[in-house]
Amino acid sequence: MLRLHVRFTGRVQGVGFRATTAHTATSHAVTGWVKNHPDGSVLAQVQGEAPAVRAFLKDVGERMARYITAIDTNSAMPIDGEVGFHIR
Repeated sequence: MLRLHVRFTGRVQGVGFRATTAHTATSHAVTGWVKNHPDGSVLAQVQGEAPAVRAFLKDVGERMARYITAIDTNSAMPIDGEVGFHIR
């Protein structure tokens, strides 16, 4: 099980980024959350099997490419029993 903390920077607020991310998660076997950060970035945590997490991030990156200038990821501790992917 892999869990990543992800920071998307660029023009990622006010463009439907969180909704697109949450919708994209429904096509992948991942759980987690996405939220706006006060500095203008968008933060997410995503969890699942490594191939599903990578495919999810690739899809988000492709769908929102015109708004993203950088994607930074760090490992996070998996959360047992987490269900769904939510906008915070």
